[in-house]
Amino acid sequence: MNKRSLLSVTLASVLGFGCLFANQSDAFASKLSNLQNDKQDVENKSSKIKSNIQQKDNKIDEIKGKQSGLESQLATLDINIADTNEKIQEKQEQINDAKKAIDKLKTEIDALKKRIEERNQLLDQRARTMQTNGGGSVNYLDVILGAESVADLIDRVSAVTTLINADKQIIEEQKRDQATLEKKQADVEKKLKDLQVMQSKLQSMKAEFNRQKAQKNAIMKELSKQKKHLEEEKLSLEEEQSILSAQKSAIEKAIQLEKDRIAEEQRAAAERARQQQQKQQQQQQQHNSNGNVGGGGTSGTPPVSSGTFMRPAQGYISSGFGYRSFDGGFHYGVDIAKGGTVPIVAAGDGVVARSYLSSSYGNAVFITHSVNGKIYTTVYAHMSSRLVGEGAAVRKGQIIGYMGNTGESFGQHLHFEFYIGNWTASHSNAVDPRNYISF
Repeated sequence: MNKRSLLSVTLASVLGFGCLFANQSDAFASKLSNLQNDKQDVENKSSKIKSNIQQKDNKIDEIKGKQSGLESQLATLDINIADTNEKIQEKQEQINDAKKAIDKLKTEIDALKKRIEERNQLLDQRARTMQTNGGGSVNYLDVILGAESVADLIDRVSAVTTLINADKQIIEEQKRDQATLEKKQADVEKKLKDLQVMQSKLQSMKAEFNRQKAQKNAIMKELSKQKKHLEEEKLSLEEEQSILSAQKSAIEKAIQLEKDRIAEEQRAAAERARQQQQKQQQQQQQHNSNGNVGGGGTSGTPPVSSGTFMRPAQGYISSGFGYRSFDGGFHYGVDIAKGGTVPIVAAGDGVVARSYLSSSYGNAVFITHSVNGKIYTTVYAHMSSRLVGEGAAVRKGQIIGYMGNTGESFGQHLHFEFYIGNWTASHSNAVDPRNYISF
């Protein structure tokens, strides 16, 4: 073959590898675009959760304001109830005093009745004296006209005047005592009645204050219940936001690793292209030297891959993915149980998005995996201990912790979840790990 033919073969090889690089660049760009979309999706979810947390904070602040107002009202009611109790006690003491006054008045009434009775007897006696033995009555005029002399007349007039004045005085005293008696009795009875009415009004006022207090205490109890529920929701949202933040960091690291891998693959591809071009040139030269076309190079057999993901731990499947008959709930993963010290390994290459102690998951690790530009997430829960921190790059089969019984767990096991995409609190994108991993 002449130089022109050699040049044609070389040019074709270069163009062929150029097309290969172009196709690889498109594939790499697609993978990075997918990762960037996943990152944007996490940021959007995080933004929504942040907005929800702010809404919860606003509602909590609103409830706190209502509670503060109720506390002030309850304090005022307590003061009013105490003041009313004091007034009721004061009125009760006055009622007691009035009853004592009535008892005293009864004694005075008895004394007045006795004096009145004595006067009545005196008047009766006087009337009998002025009667004749025959039963007829003698008036003061007959007494005066019966005088035998002027001196006797004067004596009789003076006596009659004295008797009349005495009778008049007795009658006036009778009227005065009777009026005094009636007035005292009326005054005391009115005072007692007024005090009883006042006490009744105060009792009603106290009952109303207590009713308002009970009503406001009920409202306070309901507000406390709402506040506790909002705080629990906020805590759940904060945990979800924390996980999303960690996932974002993991995706960012995955993007960087993907860029590094792309650069390495491009470098390796360029090196392979250079070596292939050199080999073809050598084969062409050898062909020219031998005068015929030689046989092509031999191609090697690729290593057998165990797949992208692997089983995360030894043991038996104690609970599968789906509805469970014993509690009626949905199980969003598989449980692997085994006694003794059991290591937990990463099911695939990835970046640790979250490594923390959860009240429900216990010791848990979340790993974000980027496979051909697509994100997967695996979750490892209830571990006794964790050996990797957030942001760490892990390899498939690397030990990340040990099987345990932490969090909401009953017996030593690994609770393993598998997500297409990122972890979500609703578990909407959780899938059965056995669809991807052979157990």
